[in-house]
Amino acid sequence: MAATYDFPSDLLAGQEELHQVRAELIDLLKRLPWSVEPLDGFSDETSWRRVERPASPGWTPDEQAQVEKLRERERELAVFVTCHRYWAEVTAPDQVNARAALKHAHGAPPGPPP
Repeated sequence: MAATYDFPSDLLAGQEELHQVRAELIDLLKRLPWSVEPLDGFSDETSWRRVERPASPGWTPDEQAQVEKLRERERELAVFVTCHRYWAEVTAPDQVNARAALKHAHGAPPGPPP
């Protein structure tokens, strides 16, 4: 039987927001041009697979600011989650499993208070 962990609500909220910020960042990056700076398109047929890119108009200053804002928030949340005081309570052999459980705990109600 898999172990269960009583994660604090702020840790669960931080992990959930981290998932949301990463999803938003990935979605934004998929919509943006492939190059931050304006570049000509290219085609390379000499490698083992064909690589083609259309010309890129580059990112606007607003798009660059959006990406930087999301990346900064992602860093803040990653530090919050990985350095949370809860991890001091988990024994070393259980930390990997507990961290993996936290990543999949979103949407689950927090456990009863200790």
